[in-house]
Amino acid sequence: MHYIAIGDIHGCAITLRKLIDSLPLNNETHLVFIGDYIDRGPDTKGVIDFLLDLRLRHTCTFLRGNHEQMMLDALNGTQERMWLRSGGFQSLESYQLNRGEFHVPQEHFDFVFDTKLYLETEDYFFVHGGLKPHLSVEANLKEPDHDFMMWERSHLTSKVKWEKTVICGHTPQEYGILKRKKLLCIDTGCVFVGEDGLGLLTAIILPSEELVQIEYCE
Repeated sequence: MHYIAIGDIHGCAITLRKLIDSLPLNNETHLVFIGDYIDRGPDTKGVIDFLLDLRLRHTCTFLRGNHEQMMLDALNGTQERMWLRSGGFQSLESYQLNRGEFHVPQEHFDFVFDTKLYLETEDYFFVHGGLKPHLSVEANLKEPDHDFMMWERSHLTSKVKWEKTVICGHTPQEYGILKRKKLLCIDTGCVFVGEDGLGLLTAIILPSEELVQIEYCE
């Protein structure tokens, strides 16, 4: 089995479809989505519809990003304003039936609820935000900090003590991915089209570390 990790999508459904069509997929492919499928972009509904269909045809793991967590918190009655300010309005608009009326299918709620915090393999650790850089991966998992895994960025500027390579998203990287020893950050800011050095959706094929990138498109 080989792994292909896909960075933050943020409602960019057409770009996602073109990226998947560009990948060398076969029966041995395991697609790992780093999280942040929703918010900010124009078509959260289209993204989740596409991913629900894709998992019927390929092995997929869907990790939880901080935006999925904000949505879940809002549904539980906390941090609703924070989610809406952070792109939740755009997500709701993609489910709009009539003015002021929205319908989110139950399977879409289930998709978000069922996302995983991380995926660990023999050589890699996939997570949305990151891990504590001063601890090994094993030590991070002994007392896992779930908020850290979805929100943290300190590992991007610190030396790390990880024994395997961590692949993350969460923090848009200008002009390509961030590639350091034991760290690959593959969020290239697809939704931030028009901002210098951003506006790409990135996939990384492992272990070759070949990149496949698609510019934002409507």
